Amino acid sequence: MAQKTTQRKSVGDDPRFAQAVQNYEIGLRAMQEHKFDKARTSLQKVIAGPSKELADRASVHLNTCNQKLERTATQFKSSEEHYDYAVSLMNVGDYVSAREHLEKLAKQAPKADYIAYGMAALDCLTGHLEDSLRHLDEAIRVNPALRFQARNDSDFQNLAEDPRFTELLYPDPGAKLSSDTTSPEDDS
Repeated sequence: MAQKTTQRKSVGDDPRFAQAVQNYEIGLRAMQEHKFDKARTSLQKVIAGPSKELADRASVHLNTCNQKLERTATQFKSSEEHYDYAVSLMNVGDYVSAREHLEKLAKQAPKADYIAYGMAALDCLTGHLEDSLRHLDEAIRVNPALRFQARNDSDFQNLAEDPRFTELLYPDPGAKLSSDTTSPEDDS
């Protein structure tokens, strides 16, 4: 009595299936992090994979990703409206998406004071204090009135004890005057 030597491979032995499971997990994780573009890419790979059951599940999640992306891909009427959306993302704690939107805005309007201010707030909230100070300085140079706004903005509480932050918000009026009078070599 000879045994059959052709045993059916277990599902775990198929490297294509293992890759599909890994892509599915990456897609779900990306969805939980609200990274719908990344999730969509991973889920599309699952749908193209060998498992019909896994592909069916992935297609449900893919539909969700597409719906979320359609909602967030709305065209903003102005950069201010786009900025307000980025701030709303910051307010709900979605700092990664907020940063993506602010960086996109910064490329579109690199001299806009409110975008630099928003980046400063986001950097402070996420612990990037050096970047926060740099962006805040940039915003205040364009619009000095922002120093008054920053004084009462709770987003900057991580910098409240930093003397550099205090210098930005409460500059020495004599320092500005003396720096203006000591720069004639800049003209040559």
